[in-house]
This record gives sequence, structure tokens and C-alpha cells, in this order.
Amino acid sequence: MAASTGSVYNFTLKSIDGQPVSLSSYHGKVLLLVNVASHCGFTPQYAALESVYEKYKGRGLVVIGVPANNFAGQEPGTNAEIKKFCTTKYNVSFPMMSKVSVLEPDKAPLYQFLTSKSTDPQFDGEIKWNFTKFLVSRDGKPLARFEPNVTPDSPQVIAAIDAALKQ
Repeated sequence: MAASTGSVYNFTLKSIDGQPVSLSSYHGKVLLLVNVASHCGFTPQYAALESVYEKYKGRGLVVIGVPANNFAGQEPGTNAEIKKFCTTKYNVSFPMMSKVSVLEPDKAPLYQFLTSKSTDPQFDGEIKWNFTKFLVSRDGKPLARFEPNVTPDSPQVIAAIDAALKQ
């Protein structure tokens, strides 16, 4: 459902295990939401996502992986297969959600919000590929958008995470 207050906390996703997860359960945390895929040239970013999560989770960062199969069929697996791949190949311990669509015509409501000009004209526009990253403030507002070629451990992402964690 759309957020009248303009916050990601008004959305619910399903965990990779199929349980509802209200993003409001992360209130007060800084979120890094990433549409992920297991068979993509950017898939090795899972290692950097896990490293950043491990380094900053004690300060309030939560990385959330959101699998999507919108680009060249690069996330064809079931949720169980995705979970197994992430945990065995990349030791992912950050929360993973069930597969969604990040593009029309069946774009998940969270991604409708994140890519909407009315949410924040600075970060609007369709998702172009896997591993697009949205940094969200402790109050649920989008702070930054990083395209797939910007790695999670790049200086600009780390600087944005540090700034968000200090707020």
C-alpha cells in the first residue's frame, strides 16, 4: 500500500522463508535495500554487502536483499534455491526477502514508492538492472540511490552510510 507519510515503514514484504515482514520492524535503523540476483555479473557484490552489513550492523545498519528476476532471467530460482545459494556461496546473514518484481506491470509496491518522482525526484526512475541500492534513513525516507556499478563498499556508499548512521 502507498505510504501517506512517505516512509518505507508502510510496506510489508515476505521473508525468503515466506513470512510477512513489516518494514516498520526496522524503524530506527538505516536500511540498504538492494534488488539482487544470483546469475548476474554484479552477483559478487553479495560479498561486499555482507561485509558492509557485518561492519555496520552494530551501529544500526540493516542490509535487505530483495531478489528480482526482471533482468535477463538472472534470478530464475525459487526462494529456497536463492536462500541456499546466498548462504552457501556468500555466507549471507543479512535479511533476504522473497522474490518480487521491480518493474511494471507487476512492480512491488515498495519499488513503486522507491522509484516514484513524488517520493523523491532526486532518486526516481525505473530500476535499470540488478543490484540497484537505496539507502533509507532511520525514519524510513530514501536518502540515496546507487546504481549497480557502484559497489556497496565504494567510498561514496560508505560515506553515505556513515552520514546516515550519525543522524
